[in-house]
Amino acid sequence: MKRTRVPSRPRAGPDANREDTVAHTDAAPRTPDQEWWRSSVIYQIYPRSFADSDGSGVGDLRGITARLDALADLGVDAIWLSPFYTSPQRDAGYDVSDFRDVDPLFGTLADFDAMVSRAHGLGLRVIADIVPNHSSDQHPWFQAALAAAPGSPERARYIFRDGKGETGELPPNNWESVFGGPMWTRVTEADGTPGQWYLHIFDTSQPDFNWELEEVRAEFDDTLRFWLDRGVDGFRVDVAHGLIKADGLPDFVQSDEEASMGGGAATKSPYWAQDGVHEVWRRWRSVVDEYEGDRILAAEAWVYPLEFMANWVRPDEMHQTFNFGYMETPWDAAALRKVIDDSIATFGAVGAPSTWVLSNHDMIRHATRLALGEDTPQGHGVGPDSPGLPDIDEGIRRARAASLLMLSLPGGAYLYQGEELGLPEAIDIPGDARQDPTWHRTEGERYGRDGCRVPLPWEAEAPAFGFSPAGETWLPQPEVYGVLARDRQLGAEGSTLEMYRAALRLRRELGLGVGAGAVTWDVTPEGVLAHRVGDVHVVANVSGAPVAVEGEVLVASHALEDGMLPADATVWVRVPE
Repeated sequence: MKRTRVPSRPRAGPDANREDTVAHTDAAPRTPDQEWWRSSVIYQIYPRSFADSDGSGVGDLRGITARLDALADLGVDAIWLSPFYTSPQRDAGYDVSDFRDVDPLFGTLADFDAMVSRAHGLGLRVIADIVPNHSSDQHPWFQAALAAAPGSPERARYIFRDGKGETGELPPNNWESVFGGPMWTRVTEADGTPGQWYLHIFDTSQPDFNWELEEVRAEFDDTLRFWLDRGVDGFRVDVAHGLIKADGLPDFVQSDEEASMGGGAATKSPYWAQDGVHEVWRRWRSVVDEYEGDRILAAEAWVYPLEFMANWVRPDEMHQTFNFGYMETPWDAAALRKVIDDSIATFGAVGAPSTWVLSNHDMIRHATRLALGEDTPQGHGVGPDSPGLPDIDEGIRRARAASLLMLSLPGGAYLYQGEELGLPEAIDIPGDARQDPTWHRTEGERYGRDGCRVPLPWEAEAPAFGFSPAGETWLPQPEVYGVLARDRQLGAEGSTLEMYRAALRLRRELGLGVGAGAVTWDVTPEGVLAHRVGDVHVVANVSGAPVAVEGEVLVASHALEDGMLPADATVWVRVPE
């Protein structure tokens, strides 16, 4: 029998004496929609940039709670929070020093409980980010490893190796970090001599766990239960194609053509997409299945091709995985049609829904990306000196059209905070204000991800556009954010916010997004996509000549001109049977 709370196991690890607290039970009862995640719309909150309640310039949990009504009004089904755990914040919280507590920057466990209670009361489910590949170098386990000797149980929790060369002065292999530079850092031993090297796929402050060790696996089992007991409805799993490394840690060079986090059946990367990772996800699935309420696991797995990615959502593993192939598809009708057909067929073959996503905290916002003149690899970002920078209006127009197409497709959809406002990438961030480790580790060669993480604009005339009562922001906001602030768009006919509100309402009312069947395409001119869902006709003119559209317009990304849909526009119309 499933349960809403499991008595906590004795805690493993350095924080074993902290008191566990059960989830709040005062939330309004929720309808236990069976497999709600198959057609859900999940809204990603990047906590430090969503809403600041105390004037620190950094968003926090109380700020989120205060703004949840706006998300309920938007019409999403769930929220996903990027990490809010205790962290030195070297990588914006993805360097965790305590997986079972809230960083004081964001509040307290009581603040978290209050946020979950309020979200549930509004009918919103809550998905927590979890980062199993690595910890912060300030995690007590890693500090114990540094103090211990080579070969010790403390070091076994991470990936320590002797170096090459006469005195071990060279890294154990040639792997390059996702953030630039070597994937290895040498430690100084307790006696002051140069010692072993530790592996970090990302920043030097993020040592990788050794997932071959049962102690690590058991610790994360307990961490999952800790947050499930507090009422979370599931987890978005960071770097779900990482964790396991190939035996012997062989040399490997990631090609320039591949995304920095990409792995797949053809690349044979020794640190991405190893078969052993699926044992971990089957174990995690068994943990979440202990709980009532249809709790879920969603994978961040940068793997290719789609047939390989589908391995992460087999019936006994994850429920969803982000469809990065769709997100990276250019604004091209033929390419979009192919990836949509392939996604539905491939995920359907293992009984899973496809997910659709256009932006997140690691990618250039699609209001900029879809109009870029040149491809930009994931994580590299754009800045004032980048080639092919688009006109803001052109980018927003394409983004609106792409979003309406995405929200009409069968399966789950993810929205990234601010896309409902049409926010473009913040490009003109001064170098001394940038905080992404990518910018610093590459000495400015890559701009990194700061441009998609700038704090949101809520009220045009308020300090920091309503983000912070003190007018402080941890990253500077561009002036255009004032024009796009939520209060300027709410109720404004034709605004991006009103388009999203209408689309999400219609998606529920008309059953769009439901089911896993193939999309049936209409015959259309070149550059145009069209399909039907019941009596709703969805037409996306990606790059074709203006096309005639008949029927009652339900929602459009751009006004029709004498019954003609122009390029870079999508419309939903009702056509009577």
